Amino acid sequence: MSLRRRILISAIVIIVITALAVIVDIPKGPDISIGQFQRELKVRLGLDLRGGASLTYEADTSQVEEADRAELLEGLKEVIEQRINQFGVSEPSVRNNKVGDGWRIIVELPGITDINEAIAAIGETPLLEFREEGKPPERTEEEKNALRVLNEETKKRAEEILQQALSATDFAALAKEKSEDPGSAENGGDLDFFGKGIMDPAFETAVFEAEVGKVMPQLVQSSFGYHIVKVTEKRTQNEQEEVRASHILLRTIPEEIPETGFPFYENTGLNGQQLERAQVTFDQQTGASVVSLQFNAEGAKLFKEITERNIGKTVAIYLDNAPISIPTVNQVIPDGQAIIEGNFTLEEAKELTRRLNAGALPVPITLVNQQNIGPTLGELAVQKSLFAGIIGLALLIIFMISYYRLPGLLASVALLIYTLIVLAVFKLVPVTLTLAGIAGFILSIGMAVDANILIFERMKEELRDGNALNRAVEQGFRRAWLSIRDSNVSSLITCAILATFSTSLVKGFAITLALGIVVSMFSAITITRTFLRLCAKPAFEKKLWLFGITRRSALEVNGSHTQISDGMHKNEKNSL
Repeated sequence: MSLRRRILISAIVIIVITALAVIVDIPKGPDISIGQFQRELKVRLGLDLRGGASLTYEADTSQVEEADRAELLEGLKEVIEQRINQFGVSEPSVRNNKVGDGWRIIVELPGITDINEAIAAIGETPLLEFREEGKPPERTEEEKNALRVLNEETKKRAEEILQQALSATDFAALAKEKSEDPGSAENGGDLDFFGKGIMDPAFETAVFEAEVGKVMPQLVQSSFGYHIVKVTEKRTQNEQEEVRASHILLRTIPEEIPETGFPFYENTGLNGQQLERAQVTFDQQTGASVVSLQFNAEGAKLFKEITERNIGKTVAIYLDNAPISIPTVNQVIPDGQAIIEGNFTLEEAKELTRRLNAGALPVPITLVNQQNIGPTLGELAVQKSLFAGIIGLALLIIFMISYYRLPGLLASVALLIYTLIVLAVFKLVPVTLTLAGIAGFILSIGMAVDANILIFERMKEELRDGNALNRAVEQGFRRAWLSIRDSNVSSLITCAILATFSTSLVKGFAITLALGIVVSMFSAITITRTFLRLCAKPAFEKKLWLFGITRRSALEVNGSHTQISDGMHKNEKNSL
């Protein structure tokens, strides 16, 4: 393949990748949905930038066998994740961390307001219950009357807030203060884009008929309560109409208990205290994964009575009031040894086992550390980081252009493209940005510049030796590549060690640095090299000062070119 063709292909690749990076980097741009690949394109901020709470728990695994600890802790982690989901916290993080001989569970809750409630819920022992089908409860007349009065008061409050919203200039601030929807209140009531068939029918009908940019002049009543609604955008996505709306919700409680379409399950008295353990086994005939349960003597007796009166019916297993399995009883089980079948994959069977054991085996957790970070502090950190990054990048570009001139200008353009690509990669992976992560990203920019400096210095040496510009470009890259490769590989090895064995704070730094290094190698090898090849034209041979060569050096180089040329002419004459 000719050099000109390689340059053309490289230029096309750079243009395409840059265009894709710009699309991904657009704030509030369209999300990606390609087959099984789903990605919400937004910058994820860590706790130190967004504000919230960090809780560290120590798990007491002294009563658990060594072989069962890892699986049990994973089940405990899933239980905690379920518990914090009730607070409507977006992007919570729960992870296990081994410290010495012990285990710690680190819980990060961005944007949470009531940390004491979260601590109370997380600290409870997981509650495992076995329930059977029963008759749904009904409200008494006294309860209905009380709810009717309560709902009327809620409607009056909603009407007062509606009047405030119609005259207010900041709907988001009012939503943060008044809305009872935990999932959207912290975002100023923003529900993002949604299509038809997603929301409550009454709410959906009103929203799709509403005028964009204005607060609806009347309340919208749904099964959740009363809504004050403002539609902010409308669009067509994949040939379907979508709207983006913000709302303020005032919750009501229905007088009649709504029909769920599912059986009602009531307590049987059998719980995790009577379950000795659960484990994954395999059906001897089919080889399918099943979950076996072993009850103690008291549990065996209770389980026999439950199965006797529920043959052909379902028995629900609840963990923290959430069903995790609803098997059908096929026969009476008298010996306390049961098997749950359900066409499980091995991973599904392991997950159910972890959850069952989390509610059966004693693993007390103790809060050992608590940190609160206000949203103002996180916002200030973001602003200062952006300011420092912009100033640093500007100074770097000024230095590169003033010292290396044309190559410095080309490297600066490549550096901007590099920044766009890295930010796009952070969104696609996705990477949660923390202050340490931003530091890793800024360091990777420095390493990208370092690679360009190595290339330019080798180029200048080639030019001083009298080589033509196009040859100096190729030789400069060839000579600099080994140093760039070895330096980046050693840095990547360090990043892998930090990401594997360090705390989450250092891990964020390592991940962003590693991604930046990988992209910087592409930037140096492809982007900067293509730009320089495009400029390695005969017109620039007499303007070597554009490449950082002084006038004296340029004269020497041009002189050497002339001598070479004269020598070639003499040889030609002699040969004739």
